[in-house]
Amino acid sequence: MENFLDIAMIILSTALVFSIILQSKGAGLGGLVGGGGDTGGVFSARRGVEKTLFRITIILSVLFFLLAIYTVYVSG
Repeated sequence: MENFLDIAMIILSTALVFSIILQSKGAGLGGLVGGGGDTGGVFSARRGVEKTLFRITIILSVLFFLLAIYTVYVSG
């Protein structure tokens, strides 16, 4: 059972990292580490694919958190 939970954590964490990287809007590596972009700090409304990717990221992060808590519960 613990092996299954470990594999699920690895898969979820990898998917979460990729979904966060995809949200950088093509800003390149500078956008990933906090470099300035063309927007000047102004937030825009999310539409279409950006909104879907944002929701997927939230769902993945909640699943990761719940799985981490369950893993600690099972192994402890």
